[in-house]
Amino acid sequence: MNDSLTKNSVGIVKPEKLHFNNSLELKSGRVLPAFDLIFETYGELNASKSNAILVCHALSGDHHAAGFHSSEDKKAGWWDACIGPGKAIDTNVFFVVCPNNLGGCAGSTGPAVINPETGNFFGPDFPVVTVSDWVNSQAMLADKLRISKWAAVIGGSLGGMQVLRWAISYPERLHSAICIAAAPKLSAQNIAFNEVARQSITNDPDFCDGRYLEKGTYPKRGLTLARMVGHITYLSDNAMRAKFGKTVSDFEKEGDNFGRDLRDGKLSFGFNVDFEVESYLHYQGERFSKNFDANTYLLMTKALDYFDPSSDFNGDLSKAFSVSNCKFLLVSFSTDWRFPPERSREIVNALLKTRKEVSYLEIEADQGHDAFLMPIPRYTSALKSYLYRLQDEIENNAP
Repeated sequence: MNDSLTKNSVGIVKPEKLHFNNSLELKSGRVLPAFDLIFETYGELNASKSNAILVCHALSGDHHAAGFHSSEDKKAGWWDACIGPGKAIDTNVFFVVCPNNLGGCAGSTGPAVINPETGNFFGPDFPVVTVSDWVNSQAMLADKLRISKWAAVIGGSLGGMQVLRWAISYPERLHSAICIAAAPKLSAQNIAFNEVARQSITNDPDFCDGRYLEKGTYPKRGLTLARMVGHITYLSDNAMRAKFGKTVSDFEKEGDNFGRDLRDGKLSFGFNVDFEVESYLHYQGERFSKNFDANTYLLMTKALDYFDPSSDFNGDLSKAFSVSNCKFLLVSFSTDWRFPPERSREIVNALLKTRKEVSYLEIEADQGHDAFLMPIPRYTSALKSYLYRLQDEIENNAP
């Protein structure tokens, strides 16, 4: 950890874990008789408990959204660019809570923890969970923390879907829903990408029908391939090129060869890794496979596939939002082809149809879907201003 990393950082943080003896009935009909949630908090809860923000993580995220776990850490939490003193989500003003979702692999109850009923890993026996199930468990967490109403619930991608579900399922428990780089439901193409990823994992010989942890192994090849496919979809073409230090002047010089750097300076005329981009994807995939549980990946992608709040309202998204009482902020990014701006505009139009108070911001950004994680000035400035105004309104309207 160095000075450049710690600038405006929340510093060293310690995760907390809460045990819930209350049973949780899942959308599938299965019941979790008890469960644990691990989470981190940043900032201080004020006396009126009116400054709390819930951050919902995306597919490969977890509770470690900001700061460091030790002085030896070289990498901060996944949304450190936006959470901290003076940052977009200003921890001098707000108390931020970020849990690891049920089914996750970072400490909350999920496939990679021991099932107390069997003494073995849950593995494939862990039930399929949905966005609704996550939101219900997060509401139980809020109860434990004695937070009756969030100033805002914020999330990007799969996290943004949780935000929308909060506004529908618990309309009285949030002042604002901030949904970033998300969609009202997955397109057929997105479901297809997820199925390719799942097939890569389940067809790996080391998957062992999901009981790989009991056998002391894991499906490295399958997870690597799944992450490679996913990583491609999260980046734009320009973002992929930028990974190799390319600039506009490079594009002008290289033309059609832009971003096609050879790893060893020449072609192998075989099926080896010839291009730098291939090497990069292999590295990202292998690193991910060591740190993320395969059964969790399967669960998270299924939660993405199943999300469709309009399904309970005959496909009418505006009716799904009819009960919502909060303000909404929707943010999209121009080069995000996984969840393009038109998908955010679908949500905006549904909200306007029911006369909800909604703001919409479309950011010009080269980073693709991953842009929501980046410190893009227009994006972070807008988010910061919105949250400051929101907190002023909450405090001025307090009884």
